[in-house]
Amino acid sequence: MVPLPQAAGKVLRIAFASDFHAGPATPWSLLEVAVARLADLRPDLVLFGGDFVSINAGHAHRLACLPGSVDAPFGRFAVLGNHDYWAGAPTVARSLGAAGIRAVSLRAPFECISLCGLDDHTSGEPDADPAFAGAQDVRLVLMHAPSGLLDVSEHRFNVAFCGHTHGGQVALPNGRPLLVGHGRLSRRYNARRYSLPGGRTLLVSRGVGCGTVPVRWNSPSSVLLCSIITDGRSTPAD
Repeated sequence: MVPLPQAAGKVLRIAFASDFHAGPATPWSLLEVAVARLADLRPDLVLFGGDFVSINAGHAHRLACLPGSVDAPFGRFAVLGNHDYWAGAPTVARSLGAAGIRAVSLRAPFECISLCGLDDHTSGEPDADPAFAGAQDVRLVLMHAPSGLLDVSEHRFNVAFCGHTHGGQVALPNGRPLLVGHGRLSRRYNARRYSLPGGRTLLVSRGVGCGTVPVRWNSPSSVLLCSIITDGRSTPAD
């Protein structure tokens, strides 16, 4: 729940997508469908959680036209993931025009909300202190992987968005992952909405594409919509 008394009667619709993994393991048509779905959600704000490419940074050049086409009046923001670093973060960042952000306050009527971006936990250089410096009352965190919570530490936030896990990508019919992305918290926070201590919420997306194995089983691609409303609810939906 995210109460926003300073923006009474307003609703902020946030679309979130992660792990496009543009490259040979992910059909281009799947990326087009995912971005079309984002546009259909008519979000106010769009967040991207990294891993735009898999193994070749050059694929970001073609991909950039897709997420950049989603209209969002409050902006589009991104952080990079471990695959982006492995493939070549500077090239990916130049293609996308967004390597990551720090605390950014939204304009009225959501000026009480700040978006705090963290670099990738394993391949980047995350630093929560400057990321949260100057943040407003309501804090949204954008990071690549659940293990980014270790970098957030005790900093207060309301909702955190991440991907990386692919929901296991290959899972049992009950959703239990057979494969888990690297990172200390990837199995604990594999894919769904989690309530954390201190009234914090973590949303973990299964992501869109495939990393190195071109197969998804019992873990379908997803994008998320989170509506933050003034009665104190934050509701994600695939």
